[in-house]
Amino acid sequence: MYERMLDKQVEPSVDEMAAYCAGNAELFVLLNEWLSETYGTVQKVTFPYGNRYGWGIAHRIKQKLICNIFAEKDAFTVMMRLSNKQFASVYGSVQNYTREQIDHRYPCSDGGWIHYRVTEKEHWEDIRKLLTVKCSNGK
Repeated sequence: MYERMLDKQVEPSVDEMAAYCAGNAELFVLLNEWLSETYGTVQKVTFPYGNRYGWGIAHRIKQKLICNIFAEKDAFTVMMRLSNKQFASVYGSVQNYTREQIDHRYPCSDGGWIHYRVTEKEHWEDIRKLLTVKCSNGK
């Protein structure tokens, strides 16, 4: 369940990554399009952190990494870093699942990293809130 695309020798297309997400393919496509159209992110298919992470799409504004979106079987995971202030700014407006992700983030300097698995529309709406904060404050 939620296996990632781990064959480093075979670079998937964006369409293949979306298809791998199966029931969440539409949300995967919509999130990638939304980031590019709303914030002008540049997308690149990448195998950034080794076999534990697998293939994903890196989104950048200029040279700044906004997030990585990793295709998974029946889902996808968004990996991103926010400051404590950025997390706090959305904490009261997100569902419990998202609060748990924030509460258990991997600490890093003033903030931390989350690995946010999207498996339903409500998750997609909350990850957009987090990415809005990242892109709005991160330019």
